[in-house]
Amino acid sequence: MSVLASNLDRITVDPAVCHGAPTIRGMRLRVQDVLGLLASGMSYDDVLSDYDELEREDILAALEFAALESSARVLRIVA
Repeated sequence: MSVLASNLDRITVDPAVCHGAPTIRGMRLRVQDVLGLLASGMSYDDVLSDYDELEREDILAALEFAALESSARVLRIVA
């Protein structure tokens, strides 16, 4: 059984950056922003092309963070 490496060390929270929202490596790019881009249909390559400072591991970190956050909450979605 292999253990996958975590990329969560790329997610930072600083009250002085984006009002304390989780960001990618202290940049003013929130995890929420990266997730929104992916949810809109952009591919990893599209996002990386639009944001030169991002790395593939940053996108994986945002997805890992979201997966952990979603397991901690129960969301009720009303159609």
